[in-house]
Amino acid sequence: MPSNLERAEELYEAVNQLIRVHQFRDRDCICCHDVSVAQCYALETLVKRGPLRLQALASEMYLDKSTTSRVVDSLLRKKYVLKAPDPSDQRAIQLSLTPAGEALYQTIRQDLVTEEASMIQHLPPEAVDGALTLIRQLTVAARARLGS
Repeated sequence: MPSNLERAEELYEAVNQLIRVHQFRDRDCICCHDVSVAQCYALETLVKRGPLRLQALASEMYLDKSTTSRVVDSLLRKKYVLKAPDPSDQRAIQLSLTPAGEALYQTIRQDLVTEEASMIQHLPPEAVDGALTLIRQLTVAARARLGS
């Protein structure tokens, strides 16, 4: 029976390979829509969280503020994001999606979900359910480690 460390190494390799494949797949699918993967993640965050200040967006994306600022600047130029005064503090700026930004994100998301559906179509439902449970638990554990 493998040790916990050996199983952790196997898990690391499996997750690492999955992330790499997804990143390349995402890049190929997303970039054909004239946005980078980071720009798409910013759109997704604003869809899921609603309007945010730059620092909050950076935190959600696990990026530093200057990198996030460059991502947002490109989305502003493409008219996918708007800047407006934050209603709770007029000195602060809040970022939100334009209708075009939200529509773009939904198009990209649908393309990716359709691809996911084709990848799991021949897998037993219990295998997919088990994978979902594991991935969600690993995500919670990873976020907890980042927060500490």
